[in-house]
Amino acid sequence: MAEYVVKRPVNRAPIHPGELVREEVLPALGLSVSETARRLGVSRQQLHRILACTHPITPEMALRLGRLAGNGPGLWLRMQQTYDLWHTERRLQDDLAKIEPARAVNAHAEQTSGAE
Repeated sequence: MAEYVVKRPVNRAPIHPGELVREEVLPALGLSVSETARRLGVSRQQLHRILACTHPITPEMALRLGRLAGNGPGLWLRMQQTYDLWHTERRLQDDLAKIEPARAVNAHAEQTSGAE
């Protein structure tokens, strides 16, 4: 199965990969949560936490899901990374705005030393 990059509006939060598993993958495969957990080799509780979008897709889980769905781990890891970055960026927005990029600091130092 080929992977592709989906472009979405930046202001809209990306979905948690667990939501995709819950709403699309399991119904398409015709698997129950219990059967999916058994095939993945994880507890039902662990899978439920992912499906409830309260726990992330780890690299280990990405390998397991990629094997089960036949699409490899990369898709699951990229989805989790996109989800995490989007939420973290908004949480740290004020702190990030206070950080001066290194190039601007170097340019400022050059302007200051050239003025002496």
